[in-house]
Amino acid sequence: MWLSHPSRCLRRVGTTARTIYTIRMTSITTRCLILACGNTLRSDDGLGPWLAQWAEEKFLSNPEIRVLNRQQWTPDLSEEIACSESVLFIDCSAESAPGEIRLFPVEPSAPKDGLATHHSGAPELLALGLELYNSLPSHALMLTIGAGSTELGERFSEAVTAALPAACKAIEETVLQWLG
Repeated sequence: MWLSHPSRCLRRVGTTARTIYTIRMTSITTRCLILACGNTLRSDDGLGPWLAQWAEEKFLSNPEIRVLNRQQWTPDLSEEIACSESVLFIDCSAESAPGEIRLFPVEPSAPKDGLATHHSGAPELLALGLELYNSLPSHALMLTIGAGSTELGERFSEAVTAALPAACKAIEETVLQWLG
């Protein structure tokens, strides 16, 4: 196994006695990937899509930033992640107090019960990118906001609504720091 820096996102596809053949998976244009998930029909679970839309509008003129929003994270995202210099994952949290914002590092971790094809977490996606593409982002952080409600509905709880400005500020500061 060998690692490739994201700017040379290559995958080993075969060898002969003296030559290793590689193919370029994706050309790197993304210095910062913002990857959000959530369901806009489940109250606070929709904060990921809301923050993704905010980030897309905020960084619209910067081609080095790519924003992706999914209802769920799936294994196919591992290539985007492996070929990015920095990744900011965004999701709501059922474990944190409602409205509590957390920003913390994410490390690759293989799934305990095998790879889920329906939904994967940030550590599993990083591990899959490493396994398939021999590459990891230089930076990987997770931003979460504690959910007050995930009941059916399209409105955020008061706690999440109050936390959104601080979450936007955290996203902006993180991305600008990564871009240096």
